[in-house]
Order: sequence, then C-alpha cells, then structure tokens
Amino acid sequence: MSADAQTPAEPRPKAEAVVLVGGRGVRLRPLTLSAPKPMLPTAGVPFLAHLLSRIRALGIEHVVLGTSYKAEVFEEHFGDGSDLGLRIEYVVESEPLDTAGAIRNVADRLSADDVLVFNGDILSGVDLGELLDTHRETSADVTLHLVKVDDPRRFGCVPTDGDGRVTDFLEKTDDPPVDQINAGCYVFRREVIERIPSGRPVSVERETFPGLLAEGARVQGYIDASYWLDMGTPAAFVRGSADLVQGNAPSAALPGPTGRALVLGGATVADDAVVDGGSTVGAQCEIGSHAQVSGSVLFEGVTVEPGAVVERSVVGTGARIGAGAVLRDAVVGDAALIGAGCELVDGIRIWPGVELPPNGVRFSAD
Repeated sequence: MSADAQTPAEPRPKAEAVVLVGGRGVRLRPLTLSAPKPMLPTAGVPFLAHLLSRIRALGIEHVVLGTSYKAEVFEEHFGDGSDLGLRIEYVVESEPLDTAGAIRNVADRLSADDVLVFNGDILSGVDLGELLDTHRETSADVTLHLVKVDDPRRFGCVPTDGDGRVTDFLEKTDDPPVDQINAGCYVFRREVIERIPSGRPVSVERETFPGLLAEGARVQGYIDASYWLDMGTPAAFVRGSADLVQGNAPSAALPGPTGRALVLGGATVADDAVVDGGSTVGAQCEIGSHAQVSGSVLFEGVTVEPGAVVERSVVGTGARIGAGAVLRDAVVGDAALIGAGCELVDGIRIWPGVELPPNGVRFSAD
C-alpha cells in the first residue's frame, strides 16, 4: 500500500438501541384505535420501519422495543428482526413508567457500554454516527440530541455552555432563554441506565437528567439543525409521510423511489386523476376520474370516487370517499363512508365505520 493511501476507518465499538413505543397515541385517534402510532402506515411502511432502517445503517444489530399499547402488533410484524438484519427483543410495560422508567425496564436486555434511546414517534435526519461519536469523544454519561426550533415556548428548553455541556432543564415558559429543545433521542452509558430507579414511573427531564447534573455527571448536548418532526398529531403525521415520500426526510425503508407520490402495488389511479404533494396511495386503493389527492396518506383499500378532493388528510383502511367530496386537513377512520358532496375540513375526525350520507356534512352554503 502506498504511503498516502487511506486506511479504512476503524469500526465503531459495539452499541445497542432502545426504542420506546409504548404510547397510546391519543392525539392521533381514531387512527390509533386499531394500531399503535409507530405502526401506522407512513410512506408505505409502518413508521417504525423507517427508524429501524436508520439504526441498522449505523451498524447496530441489537434493538430492544419497549412496548405497552397493543404490544403484540410489533412482534407480529417485525418478528425477531432478521428480515431487517437486526435482532429485536420486546419488553412489555405492564403499567406506565414514563420515559426513564421505560428505559430502566429494558436494562436487563442490554450488554453494550453505549445505548442509543429513541422516542418512537420522532422523524429525524440527525447523523446518528456523529451523535454517538460526540458521546464517546466527550466521555459523557448521557448525550442528548438537541434541535433549534422557531417557537421554543411549546417545549422545555435545554441550555448548554461553550463546550456543549447541558447546564439546566427548563420547563415550558413564555420567555425561553434559548431555542434548543430536547429532540427525544439520547445516548446513555449503560451503567447510568442501571442506576435509574426500577418499578416506578421516572421522568428523564424532571428527575433523571436534573439528578445527573446535580451530582456533577457529564450531560452533553449534540446540537443539530437537520430535519426533525414530532409525528404526534394528524397534521404532523401527514407532513412527515409526505416529507419521506419527497425525500426531504431520510429513510432506507421507503418501498419505492422518492418523488411527487408513492403508489403501492395493486392500486389504480385514473389517467386524469392528480396525485401529488408526497401523497401515499396504499395497496388496492382506487382513485377515480378527475379526483385530486395531494399531500395525503391513504391506507390500504381506500376508494376515492370521481371528482373528490383529498388534501393534507389521512384516510383509514377500507374507507370510501364519495364523488365530489372534499377533505382538507381531515382524518377519516377505517371503513368509514363519506357520502358524495360532503365537505370535511379544518381537523375534523370521522370515527371508524361511520357513514355520512351525501351532502350530510358541509362547511359551505352552496
């Protein structure tokens, strides 16, 4: 080898991942009545599949899922993880333990010195390799992914010093001193996890992290300006799915090329229909003549009849949208029937199986 030839980079030491997926997804009802939030179809696959693909790309092979609500759904879909090149274990939380308590609840499944912990409803473009490297280079006890947001008043703030060390954890305030917030992704030294009290609810932000600061532990911030989105509301869910389809958010799990729309197998779209804005059209869907679907998510088996308009909306499995109906910023549950000429706008939610007669709900006078 010549003197100036580059030697391959040393592989990173072993790390493991924990993904917290126990939440009930109340803000996304009625979609989460039938499936946990991380399992909702998002750009063609369960949302969790996008995160698992990024974890695997980092070289991590062992993932522990902390489950609770509809826990069986995760294992039924992902099994032992071998199809993804992973080894997945499942730990069911029998009662709510809050974030730190849920992390402590899986501690007996962990063996690596460093553990990446993810909230299972965050879509992020953070460089996980750099996050892990920062944690190791600073010899941190815990490293937090921090993002800057335009309006930090809706979040707790996390100030850092000139070396990136976290100095405080502040509750929501009308006058936040910094625009940095906790992004829901952490790297823990395993021994720190093992010191979290077990068998009771423990909050990372109210108990674990302030306690570490009080004892002089190194709590490091990794401040990042890449893509970040909390997928907890219908509007955010629709936006995140569209961003994945259009390639604005990274994923190796997208079941097709990025572009204006993702149309899955068995779906039919009329030649004069318009499907764009990063929409996902699920398997076996039917989009009728002159229909418009923009920036929306259609689960499997949805029918959009001729002339209907679906914008920034989510339509559950097997639902039917009648001819000329208009959906803007709406949520329609599984197997619902929206009659011809109905108008559903501004965050309205239709529960599964509900049938609206033609023109039964309208927001305009004509």
